[in-house]
Amino acid sequence: MSIINLQLLLTGNELINGDVIDTNSAYIAKQIKEIGIDVTRRVTLADNLMGLVNEIRVMSQQADILIINGGLGPTSDDLTSEALAIAANLPLKENTKAIIHLQQWAKNRSVTLDKANLKQALLPEHCHIIHNKTGSAVGIHIQLNNCDVFCTPGVPSELKIMLNEEIIPALQDKLPKQEFLHTTRLQTFGIGESKLQMLMDKHFYNLPKNIDIGYRAHSPTVELKLTTHTKAALQLKEEWIIKIKQRLNDHILGEIKGDDLTLPECVFNQLLEKKLTMTTAESCTGGLIASQITELPGASQVFEAGYVTYSNEMKSKMLSVPYLTLENQGAVSQETVIAMAKGALKYSQADIAIAVSGIAGPTGGTVEKPTGSVWIAYGDNLNMNTQHFIIKGNRRYFQRTVTARCLDLVRRFLLKSEHIPHYLK
Repeated sequence: MSIINLQLLLTGNELINGDVIDTNSAYIAKQIKEIGIDVTRRVTLADNLMGLVNEIRVMSQQADILIINGGLGPTSDDLTSEALAIAANLPLKENTKAIIHLQQWAKNRSVTLDKANLKQALLPEHCHIIHNKTGSAVGIHIQLNNCDVFCTPGVPSELKIMLNEEIIPALQDKLPKQEFLHTTRLQTFGIGESKLQMLMDKHFYNLPKNIDIGYRAHSPTVELKLTTHTKAALQLKEEWIIKIKQRLNDHILGEIKGDDLTLPECVFNQLLEKKLTMTTAESCTGGLIASQITELPGASQVFEAGYVTYSNEMKSKMLSVPYLTLENQGAVSQETVIAMAKGALKYSQADIAIAVSGIAGPTGGTVEKPTGSVWIAYGDNLNMNTQHFIIKGNRRYFQRTVTARCLDLVRRFLLKSEHIPHYLK
């Protein structure tokens, strides 16, 4: 347990009534844990002015740090600034820096500021602002009852930037100088949490006791975390990480810096580094692979076209899959996905292709091809590879698991990996 008492206050009717699932508090807790601070208390309140005022007063008297998430927007139910001002016995004033921020935000989007937008510049007098790189609402930092109060928007992407770039550095300055904690987080794929622990127990049973090890499953990846509490153990940890990377080889996606490292990001980075482009030919995944790639900023540099060919007719019409292949071998076959991949390469002029066809269920399976059967083709015109899986589970699980394995197989192809992932063993 850390010596700093940090509490969280989350606000919003949507959190209380279940319209929005709270992921922000889990993210905050995980990020500050990395610097050795634990959350000691978490409270979620509806959008009620005096309820917020009372809770802010109570929590600021108990805590060293209070992070308030939500309620900084332009609407009448966004009450955090007003509640904080009342709790601190400060007037609400137009903040010059917040006005400048709003003007720039509006200019960048070619919109006109209205009264609702300008409400976000009414902040407790003399407060410090936390810059918001993407949204309209700045964050707030004040001292209240010897407690540092940080207010952040409820939008997860905005919270993450503020937390990592401004709040966490400020918290680190408050840690006693003798306190030391260093964590290395490795993102893995293709090996389950229990299998990973068994492997670590088998090969690294003699890991020094001053290196703590932890696991966190976050489908479809598993995080391996190694933590030291002394500077003397830091060099030792780095030596053991080299050994662990050699053992886990290409199951490691990379070292996590801030947000989790994802499979689409790994594929994107490899394509970008090698100056290659990719195309997709999807049936059972319905465009999910392409969607995950195009979610990334700059995706157009590596991805120009993808094809969702759900029916046999469209497989033939759009990707030139031969009718005889579909008739004799079926849509879910090695021959069909190879033809889909080659057709996608031909029409897109991309360098790399992923093609997938399967039976997502819950119906449609046969004795020869049960529900959950899937064929994947991946590679280029000179080297096309295939894999077959039977993945049991509901339709959503099937599609997401297939998508993850498709991306991982392409990642390994781009790495020219010769290691066999555990899901093929």
